[in-house]
Amino acid sequence: MKLPILEIFGPTIQGEGMVIGQKTMFVRTAGCDYACSWCDSKFTWDGSEKEKINLMEPEKIWQELNQQAGGRFAHVTISGGNPALLSGLGAFVDLLQANQIKIALETQGSKWQPWFVNIDELTLSPKPPSSKMKTNFAILDNMIASLKEKQKGSCSLKIVIFDLTDLEYAKRVHLRYPDVPLFLQVGNDQTENVDDDKLLHYLLNRYDWLVQKVMESKALKNVRVLPQLHTYLWGNKRGV
Repeated sequence: MKLPILEIFGPTIQGEGMVIGQKTMFVRTAGCDYACSWCDSKFTWDGSEKEKINLMEPEKIWQELNQQAGGRFAHVTISGGNPALLSGLGAFVDLLQANQIKIALETQGSKWQPWFVNIDELTLSPKPPSSKMKTNFAILDNMIASLKEKQKGSCSLKIVIFDLTDLEYAKRVHLRYPDVPLFLQVGNDQTENVDDDKLLHYLLNRYDWLVQKVMESKALKNVRVLPQLHTYLWGNKRGV
């Protein structure tokens, strides 16, 4: 089965979630079932780069990873869009694992795939109110229950925070799934800003705000508060 691929790049570091700082290669798939208001990857679903989509078989993706990285990687991050829309990704996951490559994947938790249980580091990132999307908690409940029972790797929750309403949403999610590690990440609403210095200053202030709010919270006792690390290093550049 051929998979719709928009980008393959790296090695670089993972800038988000449970694997922040991990040296990795990125494989970005096209397509998403959400349209978040602040999405920093709208090009994966808004049609603006549809001519750049390559339909690739798993073996071809593996060849491209090796051609770019030259043996300098042992970890692959599958990103989107929402890669969970692609049932055929299971074959690519199997191929990576057959070559002793660890796999990270992020999805909003809107669609289950059986191959989730084979992901080493699976991040579920339900979208808060600022996204204008609505979480289907029945699906997320079943997903987390299935992962607890069957997953070979690890699973975590990640919520991007832009305002106090998002923070209240994060509290509700944390209380609903208290045994699932929760990462809170400051949101970037300056995705068009090309001045890296101004962007960094802005994001550091936002990160400080989020840290202070979490420190004040009684509900958020056991969470990790993260920056979006790659924006601190490279701003809003793509493919890094």
